[in-house]
Amino acid sequence: MKEKEKKYGLNTLAIHAGYDKDKETGALALPIYQTSTFAFSSVEEGANRFAGVESGYIYSRLGNPTVAVFEEKVAALEKADAGLAFSSGMAAVSAVLLGLLRTGDHILCSKGLYGCTFGLLNLLKDRFGVEYSLCRMDGEASLLEALQPNTKVIYVETPINPTLELVDLSMISKMAKERGILTVVDNTFMSPYLQRPIELGCDIVLHSATKYIGGHGDVVAGVVVGPKDIMDNLRLTTQKDIGGILAPFDAYLLVRGLKTLGVRMDRHCSNAQEVAEYLSKHSKVNKVYYPGLPSFSQYDLATRQMEGYGGVISFELSGGFDAGVRMMNQVQLCKRAVSLGDVDTLIQHPASMTHSVIPIDERKAMGITEGLIRLSVGIEDVSDIIDDLEQALSKA
Repeated sequence: MKEKEKKYGLNTLAIHAGYDKDKETGALALPIYQTSTFAFSSVEEGANRFAGVESGYIYSRLGNPTVAVFEEKVAALEKADAGLAFSSGMAAVSAVLLGLLRTGDHILCSKGLYGCTFGLLNLLKDRFGVEYSLCRMDGEASLLEALQPNTKVIYVETPINPTLELVDLSMISKMAKERGILTVVDNTFMSPYLQRPIELGCDIVLHSATKYIGGHGDVVAGVVVGPKDIMDNLRLTTQKDIGGILAPFDAYLLVRGLKTLGVRMDRHCSNAQEVAEYLSKHSKVNKVYYPGLPSFSQYDLATRQMEGYGGVISFELSGGFDAGVRMMNQVQLCKRAVSLGDVDTLIQHPASMTHSVIPIDERKAMGITEGLIRLSVGIEDVSDIIDDLEQALSKA
């Protein structure tokens, strides 16, 4: 398949990349190689594999055929050389940052980072002397001001959770390449179907595969893709020695999920667009954050950088915190849950849930008001989603 992969579109790659049929049996569905270790035909074969002069499997922490198909598939979709799979999104983030940074290095990050990524940065600073700073990255001037002589990595989330603020990846990658700095992009909110940072000049892309890549709320996983030399180094160091590897059965679920990525993302996007337009006209909603609305401040960038606007919407209720709680308690179809990218519509209230530990002034500075609601729009009939929101808003 590899020789032909470049000729195929994303939907075809999502189904066929990395796997044709099982060589032993001809099985069309990917086998689950549920094994911890692999036998060698001879001592010499084992020695050659350990020495790296012969390809083949040794032990499932070092590589597994089912997991390898998932890694190749995501790499093909993201237009990357190679990929690595992990047991969670944070295992992927940790492996990348531990693998790329050394004591005395500096990492520049977009503001509004995922909370656990922020926690990891503080751990790296306190225990290992890695410096970090946060920047809005809203233009070349702000980026230049934030860069330091020891900046080794620029780490970007776009869209940013939960305000969906965007970062211009072409601008970031151009400035980074001119200075020999690596760019790492968390592409979880978009998936490779809607946004491919490597095509925009970035170096490394990672995902919480729990979200859109898996898509069904039944697996926790992470994946990283990028240049082969960097992926090989991460595989032999932070992945092998820390051990946050993906299980074969989870890889099987992710490969199955990827086969429907395109059709799911099309429905997520079309549903979210209708829901966003509905919310933008509602009397109890002050503001809607969704890149697909022409009123969105970065609509032009979204149209240029992404091939769809995603399935996540945030909206601000005029009644503040109490209205947010009341509305959340009234939903029936939408599920009160803090993840995203599921086929089910998920809804959460950041001020009382994910961001409740952050002081109110800091939350407001991040654009997270007391009445802000985040909605991960699923693939149900959109009229049913809107009906549920309407009856809940009427009681907010």
